[in-house]
Amino acid sequence: MRSFSLQINKLTLKNPLILAPLAGYSDLAFRLLCREYGASLCYSEMISSHGLVYRKSKTMEMTRTVSEERPVSIQLFGADPDIMGEAAAMLTDLPIDLIDINMGCPVRKVVKKDSGAALMKNTWLAVSIIKKVCNSTPLPVTIKIRTGWNHDTINAPELAKMAEDNGIAAIAVHGRTWSQGFSGTADWRLIAQVKDAVTVPVIGNGDITSHVEAMAMLNKTGCDGIMIGRAALGNPWVFRPEGRPDSLSMRMTGLHRHLQLIAIHSNPEKILAKIKNHSGRYFKGVAGGSAIRKRIYDAKSFTELLEIADSV
Repeated sequence: MRSFSLQINKLTLKNPLILAPLAGYSDLAFRLLCREYGASLCYSEMISSHGLVYRKSKTMEMTRTVSEERPVSIQLFGADPDIMGEAAAMLTDLPIDLIDINMGCPVRKVVKKDSGAALMKNTWLAVSIIKKVCNSTPLPVTIKIRTGWNHDTINAPELAKMAEDNGIAAIAVHGRTWSQGFSGTADWRLIAQVKDAVTVPVIGNGDITSHVEAMAMLNKTGCDGIMIGRAALGNPWVFRPEGRPDSLSMRMTGLHRHLQLIAIHSNPEKILAKIKNHSGRYFKGVAGGSAIRKRIYDAKSFTELLEIADSV
């Protein structure tokens, strides 16, 4: 990995590797784990601006952070500029470093409410939200976008420039359109075009599964940072040059630390299905992994998962 720091406003990151916002996955424990394994910055899973403003308990819990994970970014989603602004003002009081606006989520239940990637086809609303959020907080505000709504409406460079002109401090670009979802391949050429269109930092995202691939994206696109999402699940080693270990015992060490953090920062029995989902991913592509995964998915309690993690 080429050696340099990444500057977002006054925030200096020690390396360019960032954990993406992952709905249902990037909770406090997972963010802490990824920080320990080398991520310079972690994003929360996307948080509803309405849920925050109306103080829904589940939403408020999702904003919880601790000093050890800083720097950290909280990602908001919504389609009402006033509500988004109010939510950003609320987040300002938390010990966080950045606020991100989700303009890239492809999930239909989000898009049908004009949020997430739907903002790629409504740039007037996107800019209205950007202005309101930036004017509601002294924290640096970033956005995460896609390349466009579909291949006929590629507009990421234009939207990125409008975002910069209205106060955005950095732009993360997933190199796919909304219509692609997570299919096909990310178009690194469009990430490079966004980089050429703005002067603020650009963070590339899409199809990065290793340190080598991260370096390739940096070199080919000229972007300033790399955001890693799905490839980090069950694989916090992705933030390290050596990558994921091949041995079952080393994989188990990673899971054990993850379970420790979960025990400290959540109520494990209430989220057992989610924990099992995380845990099984550690053992893909390793000898003996399928038997371990079966034991994990059959586990009836968090205590049983801990026993599995201690068994190798």
